[in-house]
Amino acid sequence: MAGRGDPPEGTPEGVPGGEDEYRSTVFDESFVRAAHLQEFSAHERMADHEHPVRSRPGRTEKNSPGIPSISFKQSLVLFVLIVLAFGTAIFIGMRNPYQEPAPPRAQPLRSTVIPLVPRGTVPGAEPDDLFQHSPAAEFRSGAEGVTLPSPQRTEHFSDGQVMAALTTAKTYVVESSLDPEVLTGGAIRPVRELLDPDQYEQFDRSMRKPVADGRHAATGWLVRFDPEKVALADPRMRVRGTLTATEVSKDALEVTADHVIVYALRSAEGGDRAKASLFTVRREVRMRFTRDDLRDRRLALEQAATQAGPLPCAAGTYERLYPLLAGENASTDRSAGTDPYAQGRTTTSLCGVLAGTAQPSLPG
Repeated sequence: MAGRGDPPEGTPEGVPGGEDEYRSTVFDESFVRAAHLQEFSAHERMADHEHPVRSRPGRTEKNSPGIPSISFKQSLVLFVLIVLAFGTAIFIGMRNPYQEPAPPRAQPLRSTVIPLVPRGTVPGAEPDDLFQHSPAAEFRSGAEGVTLPSPQRTEHFSDGQVMAALTTAKTYVVESSLDPEVLTGGAIRPVRELLDPDQYEQFDRSMRKPVADGRHAATGWLVRFDPEKVALADPRMRVRGTLTATEVSKDALEVTADHVIVYALRSAEGGDRAKASLFTVRREVRMRFTRDDLRDRRLALEQAATQAGPLPCAAGTYERLYPLLAGENASTDRSAGTDPYAQGRTTTSLCGVLAGTAQPSLPG
C-alpha cells in the first residue's frame, strides 16, 4: 500500500523534483568546507532577519586558493637568488672576451749618446762673436727656435689632437734641453712631469743610478752638465729643428723632434773672465702619445739619439756631459780600446769626430 502523499504506483519517471534531476550535482564534504559563506540556522534567522548568511570563520584572503602565502625565509631565499643572478651577469660582462683591450703600456726608453771629438784646439771668444761666426748664426734663441708646424688631421685624430701632441713635444724639448735649471742645476721634475707614469720607474732609476746600458743613461732623457766644471756663458741657446707628427695606429700618434742646439759655455772655475766656447748637441727624440696622454698633456719617450761635441771619447756620457772648453783639445784623450777577444757582454763606446766646419771660424 502506497504512502500517504505518494501515487499508488510510486513517483513517475521524468517528473520534476525526482532524484534524477540532481543526480549530476554532488556536494561532497571538501566542497562544503571550502565554501566562503555559511547559511544561518533557523534559530539564527529568527534573531537576524537581514543577514541570512555569514562568512566562514578563519577564511581570509591570504589563505584563499591560488594565492599561496610566502614566509620570511622564502622571501630571503628569493632575494639572495636575485642578487646572485645580477652578480653573475655583471661578472660575465666584465669577462667578455670581445670587450676593448686595454691600451698598451709605454715601452722603455732606448737611448744612445755619441761623443764628437774635435781635431784641434777648441776656439774661445765672447759668446756673440762665437755665434756670429758659426753655423748657428741664423738660429733663433731659446724656445723660439722650437717651431711648431701646422697641424694636419689624420685618419683617427683631429687637428686639435695633433696640435696637442706637437705642443707637448715642444714643451718636452724646451724643458729637457733649454731649461738652465735642468742643464746645470740638476732639476729633473720639469722633465719627469711630462712623462707617461709607466716610465717613472725607469726615469727615476736613470737619475738615481745612471749606467751606460742604453736604457738607464740620464743623458738619454735630458741634457745636463757638471755645474762644478761648466757654466752657461749665455742663457740664450741657439736652436733650429723640426717637429713631425705621424699616426702609427688608431690609438696612438708619434712625434719626432730633431733639433740642433748650440750652447755657449765657459769654465765654472774661471768665472766671467774665462773665454766662452760653443758646444753643439744634435738630438733626435721619438715620442708616443696615446689618447690618455693627449688628454693629460704627457708623452712616452721611446727613443733618443744624441751627438754632442766637442767631447772626449774617454769621458763618460751616461750621467752628465763633460765638454772640452776654450783652449782645450783631445790630445790627452785616453779612450779605452775595444778588445774583440774579450768575453762577455760587449761594452763598446761609440765615438765620432767633430768636423772642422761645425766649429766657429773666428777671424785672425
